[in-house]
Amino acid sequence: MVGVILLLVFAFLGQEILNIFGLSIFSFEIAGGILLLIVSVRILSSSRSTYDEDVESPESLGAVPIAIPLLVGPGAITTTIFNLQAYGNVVTIVAVLVVLAITWAILRFINEIYRILGKTGALVIARAMALLIAAIAVQYVLNGITHFIATA
Repeated sequence: MVGVILLLVFAFLGQEILNIFGLSIFSFEIAGGILLLIVSVRILSSSRSTYDEDVESPESLGAVPIAIPLLVGPGAITTTIFNLQAYGNVVTIVAVLVVLAITWAILRFINEIYRILGKTGALVIARAMALLIAAIAVQYVLNGITHFIATA
């Protein structure tokens, strides 16, 4: 739900929000990439599983690192803003709802997936995904810098 609200807010107000603060979409992309990189490094350097007892509250885990910046990161926000301009309100809203509904369905069955994978399997997949997220983060930063230099 947090992701749907955030994407819809950024779809309709994103460009205005960036304009108010004097930001370009490229600076947002660089900042989001850095945040993603920090999250992925934390996952890669962590020696404990996300299912350990002493982790943060489930509400915090769901709203912060999952909704922001992983589900609603610079790529999703940028794509949503561009889709709104290119395809209009209806297509953009439907796209946001479909993608996040599929994501919700996957996350809804995460406990069953965890039971199948086990602790070691889940840890291996988490680390592999963290490495992929780190690569995506670096690409966001490089894209933002490239676009910034090209427009300067």
